[in-house]
Amino acid sequence: MFAHVASDVATVDMLVRRRGADGRIPVRTLDRGASSSAAAAEPTGYPGGPYDTSLLVKYEHHVARHIWFGEERGPKKELKVAGHGLKLNSRVPLALPPQMESWVSRSGLASLQRTSLNKIDTNLVSAFVERWHLETSSFHMPFGEMSITLDDVACLLHLPIRGIFWSPQDVTEELAVELAVDYLGVSQSQAQSHVRSCRGSYYKLEWLYDIFVHHRAASSWAYATRAYLLMLVGSTIFADKTFTLVEARYLLLFRDLDGCSGYSWGAAALVTLYRYLGDASMYSCKQLGGYPTLLQCWIHEYFPTVGKRGENWNPAGNGGLPQAMRWSYRQGVLKVDDLRPILDELTPTDVIWRPFEDHRAWRVFDEICLYRGCLKWGETVVPYLPDRCLRQFGYRQYVPSPPLDCMMATDIDVDWISYHQSVVDVIGSSSVATTPSEVVDGYLEWYYRVSHPRLVPPHRDAPREVPVPVYDAGPSDPDWARVSTLIRRYLRQVNAEEEDPQFSDLFEALHISRSH
Repeated sequence: MFAHVASDVATVDMLVRRRGADGRIPVRTLDRGASSSAAAAEPTGYPGGPYDTSLLVKYEHHVARHIWFGEERGPKKELKVAGHGLKLNSRVPLALPPQMESWVSRSGLASLQRTSLNKIDTNLVSAFVERWHLETSSFHMPFGEMSITLDDVACLLHLPIRGIFWSPQDVTEELAVELAVDYLGVSQSQAQSHVRSCRGSYYKLEWLYDIFVHHRAASSWAYATRAYLLMLVGSTIFADKTFTLVEARYLLLFRDLDGCSGYSWGAAALVTLYRYLGDASMYSCKQLGGYPTLLQCWIHEYFPTVGKRGENWNPAGNGGLPQAMRWSYRQGVLKVDDLRPILDELTPTDVIWRPFEDHRAWRVFDEICLYRGCLKWGETVVPYLPDRCLRQFGYRQYVPSPPLDCMMATDIDVDWISYHQSVVDVIGSSSVATTPSEVVDGYLEWYYRVSHPRLVPPHRDAPREVPVPVYDAGPSDPDWARVSTLIRRYLRQVNAEEEDPQFSDLFEALHISRSH
């Protein structure tokens, strides 16, 4: 299954040279007569990778480095995750008054009323967060990088992708009070008391719901709609780690209820989630903010054999609803440390690389999803790098360019509007994939040098260097791919050998499934 290849750091070196307290392999002391330039050229790295640390420059603080040496975040290995599904479902009415429905529908946010999972599988989500790297805005899987893309957001949540980014003004506690009075229709004393209780420029989600109910009963439609929309985004795409509050500045988005449809809500959801994924991938962090339904449903779509989930319909029969509504929560039995080796053993054939092809009647692919650049929402700026996950777009994966430094970006809005050239640059260096998981020669060798694609170390006596895998092309049909995965997983669990007569039928079935 695996082929050992030469690496920049020899296995013998890794066994002999001591690692520092941070797990890193230092440059060895110069031999007598060796030049300083030779020492400078020698790569440094970590057991299991990355051996070339030029890409994952924050790996020293990443949770994966600690997990490799058996160090957990704390007594609870999984993250605390902000999921508002149950409460939101109880707060969203079966039907809004027509006066409100018109504004909510035109805002572009109406789909968020029904997309949230009732509960979140924190172990499943945590296992994927451990593979996220903020430098590349991607999950580092055993077979390469994958990410949540703008197309994924469009199909899963039905949020608009095109639109403007938002650059907010600072909102002090005093301004938060004024905004509540002007745009939520509450009294000055009520607003002051509430903001003071939040200990900052925030509003409580429960308070917003009460305002919505009050103004709906009084037919104060604009106040009711603003409170409702702010509660909605605070419970979904802008959920933070307080679990109960939403930033008061987001009320500015809904000052003009007729104009809030112009924002790129899809980019807003992605920027927020990327930001919290980056935070939660660090060893010191124990919570995840953002919209966990988006992450969990993305996992369900791309990884059909990982985790437990309920399915409300098959992909072809969804009737135009957001794809996130296809899934429902089911209690998982695997803990995060059970899932780590399972993810380590995933191969390209375990992935549904293009899960939304049956959904194109309702969400046509938009080429702006191949834009390579920075995305911005508020003061948060993140790199969006589809060239690192081209297989999700049907293209052959090449060795991508170094990630963008968004701290140096000055014309993000202009780059976003004039996205065409970046799309040409992304796909111009590739070609349509002949098999769903196709990569160029040398890609995996490069990837295993700059990444840490496996979280569970080999046996203590085995070489600590991780070999580069060699994968079969696998079946191109998603159903056959799933059959192949399930058969292979069972054969692996029972340590079956192909020469064993009692497993001959299953091996024959496996070969048949791979040929489709």
